[in-house]
Amino acid sequence: MTTETFDMQRLLSALPLFSALSPLERERVAQGCQLKRVARGDLFFRVGEACEAFHIVVSGQIKLFVASPSGQEKVIEIIGPGRSFAEALVFLGQPHIVNAQALADTLLVSVSKQAVLAEVERDPQFSLHMLAGISRRLHSLIQDVEGYALHSGMQRLIGYLLREVEGADAGIGNPISITVSLPASKATIASRLSLTPEYFSRVLHELEAQGLIQIDKREIRILDVHRLASFESH
Repeated sequence: MTTETFDMQRLLSALPLFSALSPLERERVAQGCQLKRVARGDLFFRVGEACEAFHIVVSGQIKLFVASPSGQEKVIEIIGPGRSFAEALVFLGQPHIVNAQALADTLLVSVSKQAVLAEVERDPQFSLHMLAGISRRLHSLIQDVEGYALHSGMQRLIGYLLREVEGADAGIGNPISITVSLPASKATIASRLSLTPEYFSRVLHELEAQGLIQIDKREIRILDVHRLASFESH
C-alpha cells in the first residue's frame, strides 16, 4: 500500500473521531494527513521532540514509554489499530513527554496540528469529539493510578486479562473458556502493569497451577472467566 493508493477519507470515516464529519470536512482534514511507516523496533518520536501532529494506528502497534537515565523502561500505553495518541499535546503546544516505539511494523496516519486546529475553529462538534477522546485517555490513566495504589499485582494482572475479554459472549451462568492473545511481550505487559517480568511470570504460573488458565507463549487460555473474576477478589 502506497500513499498514492491509500484512501485517506475512507479511513477517517471509519474512525469515531471523524465519522460524524461531512465528506467535505473529511476532505479538508485528509489534506492535513500523512501516511507513515515505522519498522518494528524503531522509535517514532522521543521525549522532548516537538509535537506537530497526533497519530492514528492503522496497523501494527505503538508502545508509549518513559525511560530512566539507567535505561529502565515504564510502559505507559500500548496503542493498537484504530486508536490515536498525542492529541492533548497538539492543543498544549508542548513537546512530547513520552517516547513512541513500534512493537511491530506499523502503519500510521499523522494528522497535522494545523488541520486539527482549523477544523476545531470551523466545527464545535469536532471539538467535542477531540475532548471526548482526551477525556477517555485521562480516565484510563486515573484507573491505572488507582490500580497501582489499591490493587495487588495479582489483581492487576487478572483485571488486565478480564479487560481483554470484555465484549465476548460470556454465556450467562455458564463456565466460559476463552483465549486471550497478549498484544506484546510478557515483559512489555508487565511494565504496563507496573510489575517486574519475574513477578508477572510467577503470577501467571500460579493462576495456571490453580487451574484458572493455560499458558502457551503469548496465548493465555482462560478456562473459566467467572472463576477467574471471583479469584480476583481473594
